[in-house]
Amino acid sequence: MGALHETWRDLLALLRLQGFRRLFAVRLVSQAGDGMFQVGLASLLFFSPERAGTAAGVASAFAVMLAPFTIIGPFAGVFLDRWRRRQVLAVGNAVRVVLAGAMAAVMLTLGLDGPGEAWVIVLGLAALSVNRFLLAALSAGLPRVVDGPLLLTANSLTPTLGTGAAFLGGGVGFVVGLGLAPGPVHDAAALLCAAVVFGVAAALALRLGRDQLGPLHPRRGRLATKIAEVARGLVDGARYLSARRTPGQALLVMAAHRFLYGVVFIAAILISRNMLAAPGDTSAGLANFAMVLGATAVGGAFAIVATPVLSRRTGPQGWIVCMLLLAAVSQLLLATTPSRTVVLVGAGFLGLAAQSAKIAVDTIVQRDTHDDYRGRAFAFYDVLFNAAFVGAAVLAAWAVPDDGWSRGLFATLALAYLAVAAWLWFRGDRQPAEVPRRAAPSTHP
Repeated sequence: MGALHETWRDLLALLRLQGFRRLFAVRLVSQAGDGMFQVGLASLLFFSPERAGTAAGVASAFAVMLAPFTIIGPFAGVFLDRWRRRQVLAVGNAVRVVLAGAMAAVMLTLGLDGPGEAWVIVLGLAALSVNRFLLAALSAGLPRVVDGPLLLTANSLTPTLGTGAAFLGGGVGFVVGLGLAPGPVHDAAALLCAAVVFGVAAALALRLGRDQLGPLHPRRGRLATKIAEVARGLVDGARYLSARRTPGQALLVMAAHRFLYGVVFIAAILISRNMLAAPGDTSAGLANFAMVLGATAVGGAFAIVATPVLSRRTGPQGWIVCMLLLAAVSQLLLATTPSRTVVLVGAGFLGLAAQSAKIAVDTIVQRDTHDDYRGRAFAFYDVLFNAAFVGAAVLAAWAVPDDGWSRGLFATLALAYLAVAAWLWFRGDRQPAEVPRRAAPSTHP
């Protein structure tokens, strides 16, 4: 209760800061729109009756959705150090109004057949790419409106509450479509709602001062040179993590975990649509998948409570091994039968395992990486984290059946989790290796 009271007190202190209130409002509204947009996109790409709903189709759409986070993410900072971040928030959300509206218009006129499908994918990819810049701009601008000890609290609370706003927006987008019959209007409803909310977020961004979010001293020089520096930094970070041993091993384990989790995630979409719902029932399929996500979120929430307490007894590496074993149990459970209860319980176990392992990996990387390399290490972490999900989509395209369920598939995934756990337990280092500063790679050529 004491920690909860302190958090509430800090949030009230933050809300007394005008600049923070205005930036926070942009985040909440923008991410609520994200939730609506993602529900609309999921309905279009994964649950629309016009689409075949095959493993290859779902996997390819999933890879498209993740591509901006994998490719653009590491380079967003290069542009945010050149452009006014307030303008990024205002113009970026305005651009998303146009893109979301255009996607809805395509759905209402062309549908998802032939050129309509191609336009939806292109416009969706553009909107997700813009969103990557907006999330980075929200984080980069935060220190310009909050300083001192409250900055740590702001960094902890704002992403969490923003995620909550995204879930709320997604719920609103789902409810909007419930009263509509399956078809183009149903698929476009959440996108049109998202376009309106993006417009509100753009207007809210204009309440901030033109230069209030920085940068104070915009970076100059050739853009190509700066992008090349980022690429070299990623390579340097990877070399350092490998030489340091424990953080490099932790990232490899997380990549493997994320890869296997991605295969299960795509299988869950197909099971929700093709096994737990009547053919062509978009609303039922989407509702089933929403329950799967909810069960996964419950597991993840429990991880936030359990990991700090239990990992002290096992150590972070030991805790990761325990969670990999739990992930294997979740797959063995899913291999028994594709009933709704089994799928939801398995999702809860996997959500607990995935979030717990990520917390432990974050701790290892933060603890065992020198501050000079920490930024590059986490940039490489971000790339690896998302690339593993894209790789999972490639595997799922041919390994996952179109109805999403296969006893052999889930048994194989369980064995893979056990193999990763065994490798970390028997071959993983518990203490980082010394890396002489003079031998460590530099960010400069």
